[in-house]
Amino acid sequence: MPDIHWLTASLAFPDAEQALSEPNGLLAAGGDLTPERLIQAYRQGIFPWYEEGQPILWWSPDPRTVLYPEQINVSRSLRKSLNKHLFTITTDQAFDRVVNACSEKRQGAESGTWITREMKTAYKQLFEKGHAHSVEAWHEGKLVGGLYGVSTGRVFSGESMFSRKSDASKIALVYLCEHLTKKGYLLIDCQVHSSHLESLGAIEVPRKQYIELLRRYKSEWLEW
Repeated sequence: MPDIHWLTASLAFPDAEQALSEPNGLLAAGGDLTPERLIQAYRQGIFPWYEEGQPILWWSPDPRTVLYPEQINVSRSLRKSLNKHLFTITTDQAFDRVVNACSEKRQGAESGTWITREMKTAYKQLFEKGHAHSVEAWHEGKLVGGLYGVSTGRVFSGESMFSRKSDASKIALVYLCEHLTKKGYLLIDCQVHSSHLESLGAIEVPRKQYIELLRRYKSEWLEW
């Protein structure tokens, strides 16, 4: 384990700028996944990400991948799928099932799954307290796609998404962006870069810029 900060019973985190450059963004280890600590972490631009058998690892990568909800890129093919109205979209109707599906898609991968049993319990507690939310895509009564994340102020931190039918998770994300825009949210934190997210309009910003955006956007409590 690199020379990083080990958390204590205190909820305090080290400054995100102290995160390692290699592996990118590793800031601290240990602590717990109580709702209080998780909310404190998200409000400082820090999130947990670890595998079964590891200590809890806390990250704040640089750069940070974000998506402005009103700037989501809807491709021509995705627009065609939207116009077909293949899916019924709901929010907060099957949170546990969405989290479970997001974890199942990683089963069998070489690196294992980062959505551990402990993580599932922690985010369920956040959901019950109104801090975590899900978007579900249904087809013929079956859950075929969705996503979940954490709301802090005007920022929604996306945690994971899954799809069992073509474009289901993408359409869930489009709905999320429309929903967040209507409610007054200003930013989606996508955490780390992927070509998939980039194709949907996500961009990379310096961590320092992201932390500043958080400071500006985290103070308000918005209805979901």
